[in-house]
Amino acid sequence: MTTKYSNLIKVSRLKKGLSQSDIAIKLGISRPSYIAIEQGKRELTIGEFEKLSSILGVSFEEVESGESPNYEKYKQMILLLLRMGKSVKKTKLAKLVYLSDFAWFYSHLQSMSGMQYRKLAYGPVPDSYFRALDELENEGKITIDRQYDGEKEMIVISESESNRNQHLGSISDDEKELMSKIHDKWKDKKTVEIVNFTHNQLPFLLANEEEIVSYALITQEDPHEVY
Repeated sequence: MTTKYSNLIKVSRLKKGLSQSDIAIKLGISRPSYIAIEQGKRELTIGEFEKLSSILGVSFEEVESGESPNYEKYKQMILLLLRMGKSVKKTKLAKLVYLSDFAWFYSHLQSMSGMQYRKLAYGPVPDSYFRALDELENEGKITIDRQYDGEKEMIVISESESNRNQHLGSISDDEKELMSKIHDKWKDKKTVEIVNFTHNQLPFLLANEEEIVSYALITQEDPHEVY
């Protein structure tokens, strides 16, 4: 659990005028156990997560993310995944970034980018995914090959050769290692396979159409199926 996440809980508690003992009683845990949560030394269970959201009067998504979206880091994650392979179809690329964010949350209760993913027909995907691709293309960092098979459009994305020496400093070594594992697991899989996989995970299944997909539910899945 990160300091950012713990600080959000503490700040929200103080705004409500509640003591640590008040929260501990409401959660059904000891005061030392709750203090450990605020200190980032103890993780919350899903049940505690839901109770805390109600107690603090904030949305579940605010509590579970505990951070502001890092749009520039999200763009770097796209570039890193492209750098690991020669080219990736647009839909598959979106799923690889999603798996990176949600797999990181599984162990850290915080996503890599802080982006919120929405349940769409081709989702889960952040609202700004397509804007990010447009910006990266306009900046000359990626190339987008638009191919057509009859009326069906297939979009393949690759990193520009001139951009391959760019330092992706927002992503830590541990994050790069996880993303590499995810890439290696799915690189030879067809787009439909990764789409079916993500659409059958609890975060996507339990969200209503066009609603934000819950990070917390990923902890009910087996991370070894992701990477």
